[in-house]
Amino acid sequence: MSVSGSQLKNMLQDGQLWRGRKGELPGHAVESTGWGVLDDICGGGWPRGALSEIISSDAHGLSLLMPALAKLSQGERWITWVSPPHIPYAPTLNAEGLDMRRILMVQEITEQERLWSAEQALQSGTCSVVLMWPSQLSISQLRRLQLAAEQGGCMGILFRSLRDARQSSPAALRLKVSPSPVGLDVEVLKKRGGWGGEQCSIKL
Repeated sequence: MSVSGSQLKNMLQDGQLWRGRKGELPGHAVESTGWGVLDDICGGGWPRGALSEIISSDAHGLSLLMPALAKLSQGERWITWVSPPHIPYAPTLNAEGLDMRRILMVQEITEQERLWSAEQALQSGTCSVVLMWPSQLSISQLRRLQLAAEQGGCMGILFRSLRDARQSSPAALRLKVSPSPVGLDVEVLKKRGGWGGEQCSIKL
């Protein structure tokens, strides 16, 4: 298909074309991570209405979410934790700026109940973000969660192990996180509308 210069200009203005550059992708809403260098490499922030994966050998990536969670907790929607490996320490979350009245905790449930609870929370329209720690997920289960996030306009955050990095995933953003002497090293494995491979260091 051939297009004229004016047609190309209109398509760019309407967000029908993507130009390979850093920053937020037209037509896709994001929530700033609160870390400028991280926003730069992952397309502007955490994708809304989509899944993001934080892949690490431990729960290192939770610190990356704190600025965004603090901001989101000032709104009307819930921040839902689905069966975290450790109960969050309330004084620490308070110190990070989170409003504890907006936190909903789902715990002491089976793996099957975890997936059901996460799916229901994602698509409910009452949650701004759902945090999940699944032990293992199939492609079909990942797709169901991605669809639920789209339906509810919710940020879904999956904390996954290093072995899961090799699995293909419909997640809009996949980050590999490892500890460093000053904080965390972050590598983009996948992002929406762009390429992976970019890296940054976050000082905590």
